[in-house]
Amino acid sequence: MQQGLDVSARTSSSSPADLADWSAAELLEAYARRTVSPVEVTNAVIARIEAYEPSLQALYAYDPESALKAARESERRWGAGDAKALDGVPATIKENIATKGTPVPLGTSARPLMPAEEDAPSAARLREDGVVILAKTTMPDYGMLSSGLSSFHPLARNPWDLSKNPGGSSAGAGAAAAAGYGPFHIGTDIGGSIRLPAAWCGVFGLKPSFGRIPIDPTYYGRVAGPMTRTVRDAALMMTSLTRPDVRDPMSLPYQELPWLDLDIDVKGLRIGLMMEAGLGLPLDPEVRAAVQAAAKAFADAGATVEEMRPFITREMLDGLDDFWRQRAWMDIGALTNEERSRVLPYILKWAEGGKSLTGAQVYAGINQMMVMRHAAVAATHRFDFVLSPVAPNVAYEAELASPIHDPERPFEHIGYTVAFNMSDQPAASVNAGFTKAGLPIGLQVIGRRFDDVGVLRLSQAWEQMCPDKRPWPKL
Repeated sequence: MQQGLDVSARTSSSSPADLADWSAAELLEAYARRTVSPVEVTNAVIARIEAYEPSLQALYAYDPESALKAARESERRWGAGDAKALDGVPATIKENIATKGTPVPLGTSARPLMPAEEDAPSAARLREDGVVILAKTTMPDYGMLSSGLSSFHPLARNPWDLSKNPGGSSAGAGAAAAAGYGPFHIGTDIGGSIRLPAAWCGVFGLKPSFGRIPIDPTYYGRVAGPMTRTVRDAALMMTSLTRPDVRDPMSLPYQELPWLDLDIDVKGLRIGLMMEAGLGLPLDPEVRAAVQAAAKAFADAGATVEEMRPFITREMLDGLDDFWRQRAWMDIGALTNEERSRVLPYILKWAEGGKSLTGAQVYAGINQMMVMRHAAVAATHRFDFVLSPVAPNVAYEAELASPIHDPERPFEHIGYTVAFNMSDQPAASVNAGFTKAGLPIGLQVIGRRFDDVGVLRLSQAWEQMCPDKRPWPKL
């Protein structure tokens, strides 16, 4: 495992050779002063990708020529005094977020490669604000694994340790953010797919309130959100990503929120601490110690920290599993035998468990998801924020589909994350430190419904307080 450069230590006086590690906030300041150009930065990120990508395999539809063209246009706008809000900041976008002209295979070899007709909302907002899109990022089949394993994409790996998994389903996004493939990355999350790779890759990931960022296609519990090296860069992305889009009929009414006002007085806050998920894999002792240390730091800073009982039950998680198996089988069962043979075997076996479910069983599964929703709000509403592990484990072997690699027990590691998709609450993963082996540990920060700004503020407070800051991995 090799180490690299710490973006938190970067200043605007950093040398051009290090531009791939600059934050978006630093880049925008340097562009405005004309000390750095978007073309220089894009070339630096391209050099980083070309050096690291043979090992990481985080990208899909990588297009450096188009990126350089966009960077030159950004450079012209900065020179003419006509720069856009995020002009010239390099970015990647998760494969399942459509970009015009690029096929959307959803991580599986079973789907036809039909070019997307238009940008999805997140891609459109970033492009409107001058962001330089370098590539899409990889994901597992149908986005249904916390893993970089895919029947379509090469196996994605974790830059902190190439033998380990980056997490998923925003697998490539997590690896790309940690590796310095530009400051901005977008993932999606329906049960932990932003927060898990953020935790295991040591970056920041925000699962916003449901509907805060318009998406297309929309689905129950599904959100898009930023994955970045710093909380402030995620806040910058939120200024763009949250603008309205008529294509999402489930989106929240647009609000001009103070995304960049990230100061918070911790003193007097009431913080819940949920150390146990209530089911699933046992909590790794090093993860436990890191999360408890974070809670103690907040208490020492004047917050009131109170232990919170777990609220998810086996019936809730099994009901959710039934629903998603049947939902997956609706897609996979409609394929021809030849197409179905291309699906990742783990996903195929898991989905086949849904084909014999009765309507009553599927309805009961949906009902358990609603029970989970109510339980999450009831358990957390009396706190300003809740802290917990993101996952009971740290990054696991790259070749495995899940920590226990058992399609009959697929969700034993998402007990800390999935309920907050069901309840619409914002939740983030921010690095809490590292194991003795040097693997990142994620701290989950959960807010009340629609308090996305508050989650960013408390996350930045911890980002500044965290005593275990390390250089970014260098391959």
